[in-house]
Formats: sequence, structure tokens, C-alpha cells
Amino acid sequence: MIGKVLESSALEITTRMEFEDFEKNKDNLKIGKYLQISIGNHESLIASIKGIKAIADNDNKEKYIMTAEPIGIIDDNGFSPGSTLLPSPTEPVDIAGQDVLDKIFQDNKKYSFPLGHLVQNKEVKLNIDGNTFFSKHIGIVGSTGSGKSCTVAKILQEVVGIQEAGNVNIMQQKNAHIIIFDIHSEYKSAFTLADEQKFSLNYLDVEKLKLPYWLMNSEELESIFIESNESNSHNQISQFRRAVILNKEKYNPSLSKVTYDTPVYFSIEEVYNYISNMNDEVISKIANEEQVPKIINDKKEQEAIRDRKRYFEERYTFIPTSTAAASKASNGPFNGEFNRFISRLDNKINDRRLEFLMKPQKENGNVYTSDDFDEILKQFLGYLNKANVSIIDLSGVPFEVLSITISLISRIVFDFCFHFSKLKHERNEVNDVPFTIVCEEAHNYVPRSGSVDYAASRKSIERIAKEGRKYGISLMVVSQRPSEVSDTIFAQCNNFIALRLTNISDQSYIKNLLPNNTNAVAEILPTLQPGQCLMVGDASPIPAIVQLEKPNPEPQSKNVDVYDVWKEDWKEIDKDESVTLNDVLERWRR
Repeated sequence: MIGKVLESSALEITTRMEFEDFEKNKDNLKIGKYLQISIGNHESLIASIKGIKAIADNDNKEKYIMTAEPIGIIDDNGFSPGSTLLPSPTEPVDIAGQDVLDKIFQDNKKYSFPLGHLVQNKEVKLNIDGNTFFSKHIGIVGSTGSGKSCTVAKILQEVVGIQEAGNVNIMQQKNAHIIIFDIHSEYKSAFTLADEQKFSLNYLDVEKLKLPYWLMNSEELESIFIESNESNSHNQISQFRRAVILNKEKYNPSLSKVTYDTPVYFSIEEVYNYISNMNDEVISKIANEEQVPKIINDKKEQEAIRDRKRYFEERYTFIPTSTAAASKASNGPFNGEFNRFISRLDNKINDRRLEFLMKPQKENGNVYTSDDFDEILKQFLGYLNKANVSIIDLSGVPFEVLSITISLISRIVFDFCFHFSKLKHERNEVNDVPFTIVCEEAHNYVPRSGSVDYAASRKSIERIAKEGRKYGISLMVVSQRPSEVSDTIFAQCNNFIALRLTNISDQSYIKNLLPNNTNAVAEILPTLQPGQCLMVGDASPIPAIVQLEKPNPEPQSKNVDVYDVWKEDWKEIDKDESVTLNDVLERWRR
């Protein structure tokens, strides 16, 4: 016994200790350590230390007051989180021993996924409930340099069977399905093993990524091609929508119903022709003649356009406007309105940086059409090379289409999981191909603010956050600025791994997201060392401060030791280096 209960409430247990007891046990009395407090009937309350202070008693002898937060109950049957029973004053208080910690962290077989060891007791391993952890959404937060990337890599390596740069599943392919949105090109190295390990990584950078524009839905298409703040944007949308639907019908005649959002092929070049012709259109107004658009054909003759579907074929030269009765003609309803719209279409279609969207080609040089949808889908699901991990390297994706790219991929994966789950449910089966999407640096594309630049990606990721679990798709949301990430997303996270956070607003934000019984231990967030974290959530038996192991291999996220590098001899980037200036320029110009 180290002390006795002085006062107890649902939120806090106060213990009084004598000077001698404190001195004898002070090495074990640290923030986050666990106390065992008797509550009778062979039951004990487990509480986490949150603070200690010294006081002077009436006899001028130093006493100590310790506060702790109740966590759960332990009895002969094991540990149960939470409690409605509280200790009475004078009940004995002791430091939770190894046997107690083993009951909490190791005796329950459902806690089988290894996360690390307790910071305050290295002998105790923390295992969490893998099913609860990965089937629900996960938040991983921490300041730069706190070890976020290594944490993510280590967790995912454990899932797919990478240990000490080896493949433990080399003899049999497992069924894990993980997609990583890699903003800074960090994770490839963490999942690249020697050839003899036979670990298949599905790595898709901007040069390998095939994401045809015709997979975009209405919101994504309009986001990339239309400026909503233009005065005639409503006309742009109406004509663009009409052109897309008509062109989809043209190339997919076997489908009975085609909508703006139907994921089937259409030609963006032909849509461009259509919009251009609508912009240039001149309509004949000669008396006793049908009032239809007229063009100058190849034979330099006037020709009536009775079906505007012809506008897909090419850009026409229309007859000049006229007020004379014999040649009367006036501009069409949209003549000249779409000049900026057409310029924007042309720029986007012919932008070499956007070829993965605008002009993706198969190995034979042909464009992807509706018949290739399965191949495109398999690309993201890892089924082209039976890969447990698919890394979408977004570092080369232009900023203006980053949101759309993330939105499109995440929506495609969600829709697959939705329809796959529905078909399974019709057969009284559950989804046996679940996915986890890792949103690295999530604040960059699912921000808290309502910026229109990120509307598409925020909507898609928020939909997964709200509905994904029902259909076998979960999120791992990673950010160094959690206070800048969409509230909707973090509110849906049931498990948090919080590494060191130095920003006060970020600390406060995370504390408000965590359960009430972790408020005290969360105070330690700014003092955590790299690789240390607070694990809290449905998957953990109790909130715990954990030391994580380093992944092997590691992601490319190490900081440059600038001062040490500056003290080295001058480096010639034009020669005698692994990367030269010409190498940089060549990659830059791609």
C-alpha cells in the first residue's frame, strides 16, 4: 500500500501519501502509470496517474496528494473498461503490479495485434483488437518529426507480414487490401523488399497512374472545367452536361439509360468540338426557310445543321451574320459566351501534366474505353499484381487536380465496396474483401474550411467516414495539423494514435475528441519522444502511452541534418554525384 483514498468522483480519485511511502515508490509514480484501488468483493479500480503535489501537514511533515482518473474494474474474471463503482475514502491504494498489467494487456485473446510496449513499463506489451482497430476509422496525429510516417509504416508492415525487411507470408499470399495516398513520396521504400522476398507492391505514380476523365462524376467534371464564379457558369454547365450525356449515349448504345454520372466512356475532344460550335453558332433567319444553324462546308457551300450531334465531329465555320433579307442570319443563343470556357477546356485537354487524366493510353497506344473499366479498377485494388499494398504517389500530381484525383480514386473504391457488399448481402454473406485507405497529410485535401478547391476530395472522404464501415472500407487519417482537418472525418474515428503535438490548438482539438477518461493522460502529448504515442479507442483495453518499434525498411521521411551536411566538403552537382543537375532537369521537364 502506498496511500489511501482521500476523495473520489466519477472523474477523479484523490490519494494521500505519507512522505516515506512516496520516497520509497517515487520511481513508479509517474504520469500515465496505473494504480490499483480496492473497492471490495475482490474487485479493484484501475486508475491512471494524472498529477502529484506536495503539501505541508499540521505536524509540518511533508505529505503528497496524488490524483488519478478511473479507467476500469479488475476482478477474478479479468479487466472491464469503465466503472460505476467508486472507492470510499480510506480505501487502500497501490501501484498496479505486473500480474494486474498482464490481465489488462495480455490475457484477453481478442487483443492480438501488437502495437508496442508501455513507455512506463517496457516489460508490458500492448496488444490491441485488430478487428476493431481496422474495421473502424483511425486517426494518427503528431507534429513534424514525431514519427507519424514510421508509425503508419510499422502498423501496415505488421498487417501485411513485413518484419525486419523480410516477407513472413512468402509462402502464401494473404488477403490484406491497403491503399495509401502518399503526398510526399515517402512510403515506397517501406514496402520495397529484395526480389527473393517475393513481396508485390502496387506502386502508382503520375507516370503509371491511369485515371481516365470519363470516370469523373458531375461534381468532379465541373470542378476541373468550369469556374463557378463566372457570370454565365450556369449556361456552361447546362451545355457541358448536355454534350457529355449525348456523347456517352453515342459511344455506349447498348445501355438503356445513361446519365451525367454514369462511369462510361465519352470523348472530351468531341465535347470540346460541341461546345466550340455552340459558341460560334450562327442561325439562318431567312423568311420561309427553317431557322437552323448553317455552316460553310468543304465545298464552300452553305449547309444546314439539323441535328446538333454533328457538332461532335469537328469545329465548323458558320455563315456570317447578316441583316439583309436575302441572307439574314443571327448569332446563336450562346454565341461568344463560352470563349473562356473553351480556352479552359483546350488548356486542360492538352496539358502534358494532366495526361494521366486527359489522355491515358494502354500499352498498345489505344485509349481506355468503357470495356476497360475492370482493368482500371483492378489497378487501384491491387488485383493486377496481387498486391496487399497500393501506393498512390501523388507528389507529381499538379495541385489544381489533386483534390479531383483523390476524390475520383476514393469514390471508385467506395463504389466497388458498396456494390460488392450489396451482392454479398443478397447471398447472406459478408464482404470478404475489405479495404483501408490511408490519407497521409490529410489536412492538404480534406481541410476543415469549406474551400471550393477541395470540395470534391472532402465530399468523397467524408462519405467514406460516414458510410464506409458498413461496406467494408475504413480510413486511416494521418495529419500533423489535426485542427485543420474536416471535423466530420475525425468525429467518425473510433481509435486514435496521438504522437507528440506541440501546437496548442492541435492539442486542444485532440483532447476534445478523446474520451473523458483520457483527459489527464493527454496532457503528456507535448512531451512525448519520437515514436512514443498515446493509444486510445475501442481497440485498446485502456488508454496507454506506448513506445512503437521502428519499421524495417523505413519510409523516406527522415529530416536532413542540415548543420552537419553544411560542414561537409562542397558537393559538385554537375558531376561525380549520384544525382546531377542534368538528372534534376530531365525529371523536371517530364
